[in-house]
Amino acid sequence: MSFTFPLASFALLSVLYIVYRRLTNISVAEIPGPKPESYALGNLRQYFQSQAGEIDFQWQEAFGDVVRFKGPFGEDRLLVSDPKALQYIYQTAGYNFAKQTERREVSRLLSGRGILWADGHEHRRQRRIMNPAFGAKESKAFVPIFSSYAAKLGNKWKDVIFASQDQTSIVDIPAWVSRATLDAMGAAAFDYQFQTLDNDSNELGNAYSNLCMDVFGSLSASDIFKQSLAPYIPGFLLRIVGDRAPNHRLEHLRKSSVVAIRVAKSLIDSKAEALKLGKGNRDIMIRANVSEDERTRMSEEEMISQLRTLLLAGYETTATSLTWALLEIARHTDVQLKLRHEIREKEREINARGDTEFTASDFDAMPYLTAVIKESLRYHPAAYSTYREAVRDDVLPLSRPITTNSGKIITEIPVPKGIKVVTSINGYNRHRDVWGPDAHTYNPDRWLTPKSMEKAAFVGVYGNLLSFAGGVRSCIGWRFAVLELQAFVVELVNTFEFSLTPEARRVRREACLVMAPTIEGEVEKGSQLPLVIKIATREN
Repeated sequence: MSFTFPLASFALLSVLYIVYRRLTNISVAEIPGPKPESYALGNLRQYFQSQAGEIDFQWQEAFGDVVRFKGPFGEDRLLVSDPKALQYIYQTAGYNFAKQTERREVSRLLSGRGILWADGHEHRRQRRIMNPAFGAKESKAFVPIFSSYAAKLGNKWKDVIFASQDQTSIVDIPAWVSRATLDAMGAAAFDYQFQTLDNDSNELGNAYSNLCMDVFGSLSASDIFKQSLAPYIPGFLLRIVGDRAPNHRLEHLRKSSVVAIRVAKSLIDSKAEALKLGKGNRDIMIRANVSEDERTRMSEEEMISQLRTLLLAGYETTATSLTWALLEIARHTDVQLKLRHEIREKEREINARGDTEFTASDFDAMPYLTAVIKESLRYHPAAYSTYREAVRDDVLPLSRPITTNSGKIITEIPVPKGIKVVTSINGYNRHRDVWGPDAHTYNPDRWLTPKSMEKAAFVGVYGNLLSFAGGVRSCIGWRFAVLELQAFVVELVNTFEFSLTPEARRVRREACLVMAPTIEGEVEKGSQLPLVIKIATREN
């Protein structure tokens, strides 16, 4: 089946539809923004071919906290980093700013019809079922597991160092930590041993390796144009394209999905059987699947989708956040030394009370560790933007008045039903009104002096950051992720000294659904971040 004719037909229909909408709907044409590069692509090439956050910062500086930019065929879109507008979108309006149709299709292909795909009532139902698995108490119980896999990664690195003549080594951080975090996710969430740290040929690890870079990175103008037509293609045809179209990016996505579905189904079957035998107490979602209460039961398809979501999160997003944190620790020797000092001070306290392991309470009592984690998430959010669409005519409130193209000063922006809104996580996380005049500087000390930061509006769930989104669609596993980051950072910084390689000085923030580290001039090699490691010395 050829997809050229139907896509061309819908491209023509999209132009007619956009013209109709423009004549009948509320207009945002007076909101300042960049001139489009072309009628067919608008500003989409600029947005999708720049490094993550780069164009956000440029447009924010030039046009303000709400920027009108062009989609295909002259369609107006908004890029939003205004704190009050973001609070309204995430917290107040909730499901009235739904996930964009084409982005839901991406979620379906990536992880199935689970919590990332669902919206409205369906999302509310799935989240209500899953919430008990990710409470504070439940998440804290996993700290020993996180710490054990961090130590296992450390032992692997020690073997590499001891085998070298100069007792130093260069390690590719994402290649190692993605395997460690996937193993930790399997053990913590499913009581399952993936053993990707021990097995380079692990099927699931290989299926997820560089998945986001290969599928969503380095988009050509043709790729961007094809994707921009997705909103105007009927849902059934869009699903056919996603499931069958001969495209190398989609083929990689489909192959990884086959592996992930098989692994997830195997996990569900084995854990359901264990539950019948009175085992598997840790698997809250598995218990929900066999509940007699329909309100707390998910279908097998939903269960598979939720497990795929968690597996990908364990492999990709947590590992990406840890990678960026270790880069900044390597860049800033003063931060590294101060953090290691705090870790070892706490370690002595733990030993003095007769224990050997860090607990969640110990992490909470380490203010500089918390500051480093928060600052790393602020400065390098793994998810750098979200894509929403107004389901009705609405009004966005503003933190600061803006001046329109006609010179009018406004304190709110009427937006039409159907307008596409990009929420700039990078733009908000570097907003000077929120984080201070040095918002574009990596500085953990800002978290030790809270008065240096202004909370213009409550937006995010952790430190008022937008790194885990906010409101009804905030990351359900954010506590889980923070504790895992803390456990890995404590173990690795306590054990190793990190420093930059020449390649690490050329790191790029690659936009590929997540913000992956690549090396300038070597983007085709995929995600990588080589750092020098050696054993950290201890005082006598």
